[in-house]
Amino acid sequence: MAKALEHLKILDLSRILAGPWATQVFADMGAEVIKVERPKIGDDTRAWGPPFLKDADGNITNDSSYFLSANRSKKSVTIDIATPEGQNLVRELAKTADVLVENYKVGTLKRYGLDYASIAEVNPRIVYCSITGFGQSGPYAPQPGYDFVFQGMGGLMSITGQPDGTPGDEPMKVGIAISDLLTGMYSATAILAALEHRRESGKGQYIDMALLDCVSAISSYQAINYFLSGKTPRRMGNAHSNMVPYQVFRCKQGDIICAVGNDTQYRDLCVKVFNRPDLAEDERFIKVSGRLENRDALVPVVAEIFKTKTMHEWMALMEAANVPCGPIYTIPEMFEDPQVKHRGTQLTLKHSVGVDAPGVANPFKFSETPVVYEKSAPLLGEHTDATLQQELGLTAEQIQGLRDRGVI
Repeated sequence: MAKALEHLKILDLSRILAGPWATQVFADMGAEVIKVERPKIGDDTRAWGPPFLKDADGNITNDSSYFLSANRSKKSVTIDIATPEGQNLVRELAKTADVLVENYKVGTLKRYGLDYASIAEVNPRIVYCSITGFGQSGPYAPQPGYDFVFQGMGGLMSITGQPDGTPGDEPMKVGIAISDLLTGMYSATAILAALEHRRESGKGQYIDMALLDCVSAISSYQAINYFLSGKTPRRMGNAHSNMVPYQVFRCKQGDIICAVGNDTQYRDLCVKVFNRPDLAEDERFIKVSGRLENRDALVPVVAEIFKTKTMHEWMALMEAANVPCGPIYTIPEMFEDPQVKHRGTQLTLKHSVGVDAPGVANPFKFSETPVVYEKSAPLLGEHTDATLQQELGLTAEQIQGLRDRGVI
């Protein structure tokens, strides 16, 4: 079956998470992704364990779960880009690549002759995407940065966590490296746009992506709330800034997410689920704006009602009334949900150590070019010899010479 991007070749000089997440998107859609890693060490995240993958004999390998999560279906080629010979190998690989993705500190690759200007000289059609913490310009551009920093600087932590004055009221980060993952997805989108422009114009281009920019961008409606009202958004726990009741409520047994998004749903909650038509007809609560203004009056009443039944009892009633609701799953519970199982979210992929490695599916569902998972993440340097032979025409003797000199 056809793959959406099988005509593309991606040269991946990135490591950690944002860049690898972007290039994995391309690998999932059939692109050839050649991942360039440091000899003997590889991508930093290979060592970010435990847990580590175990081979067929139960022995712990050198590849962590973190690395497996963002590098499936790629080819691993080890090249020391700090050496002139290594730099030349990368330039030769770049000649036939459609895309190059890198996330080195600003200026590093220019010293190696691997910056956009240098690569564009040998391949003017290339789409070159640089991913950094702060971008290529500005007072912070030279500084390194990690997800945690950008969750704080981007305003995300200021609106995540329990409200001031309540137990545990410190700013809270998201439970995954959301800055990296968002930047990876934004980068993949930007690259696809640049490729479409190239299709029409014949010209490649440079893309400057920054984690801080991406986290700032997803402030979305919270930022517009501030611009329109002049009020600084605050942490609200599990409540919503623009909808009520839209939060977690404690039940007689368990907790439930109640997500009322419009006036019709609110009325159905009151009449069909709670059997409280008085709440539906209360002038303070009929409209969204009224429920927001009178949040402190409505929420305690709703909270007391939810305490009268179990989470499962309320779920049945709310689903029957078509009122949005849901449980709060652990990760294992999420994968056991029948809907999640039906959508094929959990994967097992063949790995070169002789086992099936776990994975989480790409959410894209294409009718004509479905995602195809070729293999789990590669072993370090697994494809070095084959790639240098096939892509650059090097002989076995030439490759061995490079290995003897520590270039690969």
